[in-house]
Amino acid sequence: MKIQPLLTYINKIVTLTEDEELYFASKLVYRKYLKGQYILQQGDICNTSCFIISGCVKMFYVDDLGQEHIIMFGVENWWASDLGSFISQAPSDFNVQCIENTELIQISRSNIEKAYSKIPKLERLFRIIIEKAYVASQKRIVRNFSMSAKQRYLVFKQSYPEIEQRIPQYMVASYLGITKEFLSKIKSQIANQH
Repeated sequence: MKIQPLLTYINKIVTLTEDEELYFASKLVYRKYLKGQYILQQGDICNTSCFIISGCVKMFYVDDLGQEHIIMFGVENWWASDLGSFISQAPSDFNVQCIENTELIQISRSNIEKAYSKIPKLERLFRIIIEKAYVASQKRIVRNFSMSAKQRYLVFKQSYPEIEQRIPQYMVASYLGITKEFLSKIKSQIANQH
């Protein structure tokens, strides 16, 4: 199984012995998804946490008017799942869909609990991952309330330069909470300033 990127990621945070790596690996599932495929659909319970080996995904919800609102993107060495649904085992508010052909390592809720019991330091690892996700989410909320669309775009561009090159502009606009026409206007303003 192609789990080396995940083990490399883990070992930057906590150090696993060879036996611990083998045990943890036995709890993982490698999956390939095609562009456009859903990893999770709104209303389903999120039973797996996914580590992206290659590819790009978006997490979004669809409102009552059928409008798509992108909450986050995920690329290599990122985690992608609806954490709220995964933890609470309640139906998901979000969809997770592949923007590119994507390879993932998945761990189920029950297997993660088994791994915590056998390798307690994994609990520390996932606590750190969840803390980072929470902080990023809080910062995003503050940016959405306190910054102009142009400022939010510049932060996105600076924070995730590798993502912007890989996704259509209408998705960037949805993530920023603006129309693609308004995003084009912002980009031309920025280009004219240079």
